[in-house]
Amino acid sequence: MNITVKLFARHREITGQSQVRLDLDDGASVDDAFRALTQRYPALSSTGSFTTFARNRQVVGADTALADGDELALLQPVSGGGDELIEVIEEPLSLDRCVSEVEAPGCGAIVTFIGTVRDNSEGVATDHLEYEAYREMAEEMLRRMAGEARRDWDIGGIAVQHRVGRLEIGEASVVIAISAPHRAEAFAACRHIIERLKADAPIWKKEFGESGEVWVEGPSV
Repeated sequence: MNITVKLFARHREITGQSQVRLDLDDGASVDDAFRALTQRYPALSSTGSFTTFARNRQVVGADTALADGDELALLQPVSGGGDELIEVIEEPLSLDRCVSEVEAPGCGAIVTFIGTVRDNSEGVATDHLEYEAYREMAEEMLRRMAGEARRDWDIGGIAVQHRVGRLEIGEASVVIAISAPHRAEAFAACRHIIERLKADAPIWKKEFGESGEVWVEGPSV
């Protein structure tokens, strides 16, 4: 099979190419494609520790199977105000920390979102909430969501914290901060991450209140 590989930034500089064609065996994976590239351009092996991949504009893992005609993009971390912050934790969340993580001289906008515990659910009084998560999977999915945001918008830093355990009324359950050169991209990326988090991340909440104890169906914030 034949695929197209798109190269950007450091990968482009190393290879001297923005796009290359690869002939691979049927059933080859993303990792097979990367190894074929490093055989052609040995210096690419130095990027293996930070390279992620997008197959047909969707972020995927190295073990993903490829098909004839696929487009594979090699991605690297986008410059920002520090390392990407992705956390599912029991401790109180910190907006200040999230903002400091994404600050960058080249970014003129920082958009934040804070989800807090309401005192009611559809008009029924709520006493408190408890959040539970498959933490390792949730953090991995949040990293993928961050990768999607980087793919689709020109953004700098990304910070996402989600809390688990018991939360009282008014406490923050999720904090997101996104920096970007311009506000439109920061707003769009922030909305994308919170909507994807609510729909897909393996994080669940249980409501305690007038109606007793109720698990909310599906991942929710």
